[in-house]
Amino acid sequence: MNAIAPPSEPILSIDRLSKSFGPITAVDAVSLDIRRNEFFALLGPSGCGKTTLLRMLAGFENPTGGRILLEGQDISPLLPEKRPLNLMFQSYALFPHMSVRKNLAYGLEMERLAKGEIKRRVDEIMAVTDLSQFADRKPEQLSGGQKQRVALARALVKRPKVLLLDEPLGALDKKLRERMQLELKRLQHEVGITFIIVTHDQEEALVMADRMAILKDGQLLQCGSPEEVYETPSDRFVANFIGVMNFIEGTVDTQGIFTAPGIRMAIVDADTGMATLAVRPENMMVVAPGEGFEGRIADVAYHGLDRVLHIRITASETPIQVRVAASSAMGLAPGNSIHIAIDPRRVRLFAH
Repeated sequence: MNAIAPPSEPILSIDRLSKSFGPITAVDAVSLDIRRNEFFALLGPSGCGKTTLLRMLAGFENPTGGRILLEGQDISPLLPEKRPLNLMFQSYALFPHMSVRKNLAYGLEMERLAKGEIKRRVDEIMAVTDLSQFADRKPEQLSGGQKQRVALARALVKRPKVLLLDEPLGALDKKLRERMQLELKRLQHEVGITFIIVTHDQEEALVMADRMAILKDGQLLQCGSPEEVYETPSDRFVANFIGVMNFIEGTVDTQGIFTAPGIRMAIVDADTGMATLAVRPENMMVVAPGEGFEGRIADVAYHGLDRVLHIRITASETPIQVRVAASSAMGLAPGNSIHIAIDPRRVRLFAH
């Protein structure tokens, strides 16, 4: 479970922020409040506007409209170097001819801090990020994960009020990426700085974020905790974008009964008319013949402790997915007939 930051005054308020490039609107009147010490994710498909939004926060793009308020002060007119925010790029952008220590000290030297203060802060951030033993190495002598930590430490050593991260784990392989997700979360908790991360990876956002915002075509579709977005998506796009979702087309009558070919089930608080029923694979179960509705197994996918059954049913053109424990999948094979039931408390209905 992700720890959810308690409600508090926002450290950063994005107020109807917009950005157009000629006739193209990249960010369309987005408003968000981001809390102090929160790990916040901006999530969406390529071209949704998330990186443009991040670049406006950093000062590298000028908004077409709207404001950016940091602790109540409008920072929209400020140059990047005048903002108490720091942007960490996916490429890391380390100085290849400098050691780790010199890479970390460079930004503080540009601020003309005293040598003793620079050394103290660099030593402190190297200890927090487990880089002390690499202090005299150059970037070419580091692994991908170590370079990632140096880039993060270089951003943190300047003590920004908000750290902006643009796909910071994109260059790492899957195993290292998963380890660094937990490392980033740990570091964020230890240093107590607000993190705003841009990612297209839904699993990354679910693992790391206290809250997330889903963007599409420059517009904000939903903002909430990972649990809220996953369990109660605001529309079909969000439902399909976050995790795996089965969609079944049907109708709801005046009694709240959802009907599709071969399926009939009661839904609480449903509007009448044509609707799409959305249900996660884990909210469906294998039941005895005569119960639920019938299908035929098209494939069984191995996932270690559980299995994902791909099942053809009359009500869907594409196979639905049902996630079951390995013990429940014993003896199930492609071609077998199977009966499935849906937990009516764990579905979403999207009216047409």
